[in-house]
Amino acid sequence: MTKKPGEIVSVRVKDLAFDGKSVAEIDGKILFLNAGLPGELVRAEITRSKPNYDIGRTVEILEKSDKRIPARCAHFEICGGCTWQDLDYELQLNYKRKQIDDCLKHIGKFETIDLAEALPAPDQFHYRNKMEFSFNHEDPDGFVLGLHRRGHFDEIFDLTECHLAPDVITDIVKWFRAFVKESGMTVYHVARHKGFLRFFMIRRAFNTGQIMINIVTVDGALANAAEMIARIKAGFPDVVTVVQNINNSKSNIAKGEKEIIHFGPGFIEEEILDCRFRIYANSFFQTNSRQAETLYRTAFELLEPDKNHKLLDLYCGAGTIGLTVSKLVNEVVGIELEQTAVDAARENANINGINNVSFHSGLVQELLIKEPGILKGIDSIITDPPRAGMHPKAIKALVESGCPKLVYISCNPSTFARDAMMLTQSGYDMGKVIPVDMFPHTMHIELVSVFTKK
Repeated sequence: MTKKPGEIVSVRVKDLAFDGKSVAEIDGKILFLNAGLPGELVRAEITRSKPNYDIGRTVEILEKSDKRIPARCAHFEICGGCTWQDLDYELQLNYKRKQIDDCLKHIGKFETIDLAEALPAPDQFHYRNKMEFSFNHEDPDGFVLGLHRRGHFDEIFDLTECHLAPDVITDIVKWFRAFVKESGMTVYHVARHKGFLRFFMIRRAFNTGQIMINIVTVDGALANAAEMIARIKAGFPDVVTVVQNINNSKSNIAKGEKEIIHFGPGFIEEEILDCRFRIYANSFFQTNSRQAETLYRTAFELLEPDKNHKLLDLYCGAGTIGLTVSKLVNEVVGIELEQTAVDAARENANINGINNVSFHSGLVQELLIKEPGILKGIDSIITDPPRAGMHPKAIKALVESGCPKLVYISCNPSTFARDAMMLTQSGYDMGKVIPVDMFPHTMHIELVSVFTKK
């Protein structure tokens, strides 16, 4: 019998699917839930009914799995950040590997897969080098500063601890919350579009220890800015720069149309594989510095670089992959949409004295079609696209170039499976697929694989 939205059911979870969804079954129909481990009996509310499956929300866990372990964080029950913190880490790795296997079989239609065991993160806690905290106005005159409640994009809770970030980040958040109360600065109201403070972002480079504070506001001056900087210097000596990003739009994102540097150079520097990188407030940089080195080394092992090779680095960002591999090849050509990232890549090349790289700004699929000369002489390719994966036109251009080898880094097993199917249907063989766990206690998993021309 078909269940209707709003109905409450008791079901036993039988599996974990892509993106960490729990899988149950009612009368032969699949039910995807937001929580629950295999073997657990849960009470759930049906929220959406579709022809082939239902979607629900776990209301209560009636029988807990013996695989659950005590979560370390006091916010675990309400925080949307690390939904698997109460699951044994080895099992986390197993389920993440299974996500990749399921996507390749069901989406990519692969029958045989050379899928390695997941590479564990060296740090299961305190590994994040960037944290983004939200302000939320609470009537009549209060506010909160913290993270989103699980399943609620518009609800924020006051953060007192976070075990994914270094302790100093939590200490800075606590201090700034108190400073805001003392200074009288107002907090932005998302619905009314009034107020001043919107987001509070902190970056901490693991290998250099440098810290950046980025305060996202609407247009206006920070109250008691000089006193704020003095207190930061005294209390947190590793903070090397404080910036303010201005966002006057209704779009609730932690980026601004302009930036004001209140203290320091406006960037921090991190070291990855013997290269030094400048990271600005809005730069993309891998969130787990130590495991990023594992990710890149794994990619380079599959690439088997040659000093005579010309390498194409797609979706290159600020050049971290291209610059770290540049010493192993003859030439690197990078492509990235964001001009600011391209500017940062060129700056990072200068900082490291690397002169065998060049970077182009634009959509990957458009540049490969409009400027086919970019592909001339390319011996190998590394691609690290966003979660949406590669554009079909980009894949078509790469296939037509006849490049013998492509190494694919992905943060989304489903779009990777789709792109892998296109590549194998176009004359490439997929080699070993290696999961790399960048984000312990979350359902997210990165992977690296290699494709060679038949």
